[in-house]
Amino acid sequence: MKKLVSIKNVIVSLAILIGIWQLLYICSDFSSTLFPSPLQALSALKEMIDNGTLITNIATSMYRFAIGYISSVIIAVLLGLVLGRMPGVFKYVNPSVQLLRPISPTAWMPFIVLLFGIGDLPAIVIIFIAAFFPVLLSTVSAVRNIDPIYIKVSENFGIKQPQLMWKVIFPAAFPQIANGIHLALGTAWIFLVAGEMVGAQSGLGYQIIDARNNVRADILLATIIVIGLIGLLLDTILKIIEKRIPGYVGGDKR
Repeated sequence: MKKLVSIKNVIVSLAILIGIWQLLYICSDFSSTLFPSPLQALSALKEMIDNGTLITNIATSMYRFAIGYISSVIIAVLLGLVLGRMPGVFKYVNPSVQLLRPISPTAWMPFIVLLFGIGDLPAIVIIFIAAFFPVLLSTVSAVRNIDPIYIKVSENFGIKQPQLMWKVIFPAAFPQIANGIHLALGTAWIFLVAGEMVGAQSGLGYQIIDARNNVRADILLATIIVIGLIGLLLDTILKIIEKRIPGYVGGDKR
């Protein structure tokens, strides 16, 4: 029943959004070449599906996203678990992290392109940077906020490293770590598109630039819609995975 309500909410929300779009199209004085209607964007979407460019660009973007996001999450969680248990070391690392964290990943793009050229790698590096800091800091915070009673009981039972880390610390910290992973998902997806606009010649971000250069606002808007729908789908999939993890209760509070 909850799933049906959720699907209904999504449909109603999208219908309202399309209705506003159509209303703006009717009321505006812009040419349809610059501001196409929903029907024109739908036609452009069909065109991209028929000629195969949409599927190819989605596959390319998802490949880059999967490598950048997954590698970033794994490294950030492992590093966060270690630093969370070493507050004396983290107090020296933290100032550098706080210095680098507010810098937009796209600010690194000129430097990244100079180092790695044009292709998959610049976009992957951008995704990695975008996801890394939210996951790292949430993991460190989660480990430091673990109830000390867990550690004391584990020591009483003679549990030592590495069993202590994987059987006690990580499960206890996981709900907060998962929140950071969830937050990083949206951030990484946003910067994937931004990275592809500059450092790639394929993918959904490049498709937006190509549509702009060819004055195809219908393809541009259709691509934007696809990007939004994929982001919604990724968020939904992650929530489903979280709810299926034993002991994790954060997902069903969203």
